[in-house]
Formats: sequence, C-alpha cells, structure tokens
Amino acid sequence: MMEADERGAVLEAERRRQAALVAIDLAELDRLFADDLTHVHSTGLVHDKAQLLRHIDEKRAFISIMRGPLNVRLHGDIALMTGPMTNRMRSKDGSGEIVLEGFVTQVLRRTEDGWKFISFQLTPARES
Repeated sequence: MMEADERGAVLEAERRRQAALVAIDLAELDRLFADDLTHVHSTGLVHDKAQLLRHIDEKRAFISIMRGPLNVRLHGDIALMTGPMTNRMRSKDGSGEIVLEGFVTQVLRRTEDGWKFISFQLTPARES
C-alpha cells in the first residue's frame, strides 16, 4: 500500500473510533483497540483495553467528538497521530454537558486486521 493510502487507513480508523464511542459500539471498539492498549484519560486515569471498554459502557458519555487537523507519521508498522480534539460529553449526573478540549497523541499498529490503537493520551487545553 502506498504511504498516502496508509495515512488514509489510519485516519479512517480514527473516524471509526469516534463514531463507535458516540454510538457506544463496544464490538467495533474491541476490533479497533489492540489487546495491549494503554489509554490515558485527561484526568491522568490509566486504563487497559478491558477497563476502558467497561468504562465506556458504564459512562455512556460521548455526545460528539470533533478533531482538528491531524498529523499522521508512519514508521513501518507503527503510526503516530497527533492533533486537537473537542469532546462534548454528558455530565456525570446527566443534567447537562461538558466540553473538553485538548491535544491527543495516538499510536496505532498495523495488523493483519488493519490499524489498531495501542496508545492514547489526551492532554487538556488550558489557558497559559
């Protein structure tokens, strides 16, 4: 596959991840997340794949996920993707919504089943 095609496949994996989080499609997320995933939330909470899937199922928080320009760098079977993200989420008590803006670093690995997420870290944006 050409490099541009691989970049497109990585971006498509991210599009699928976003849609699955909003739809709470745990089967799709299970396909997209590698078994050795490390997910670091904006709060510093760290989850492995099983913990993250349970967390998503329990919280059911995502209303929408918007990404800004994404930079995808390919290094063999590894892709490093960075860029801004804005999450609209339901508040814990369900009475309102929270907007979380930040910068995300994601690492994906090419597998026989396509690109899978192996690392995710969201750093919240703050005014300096």
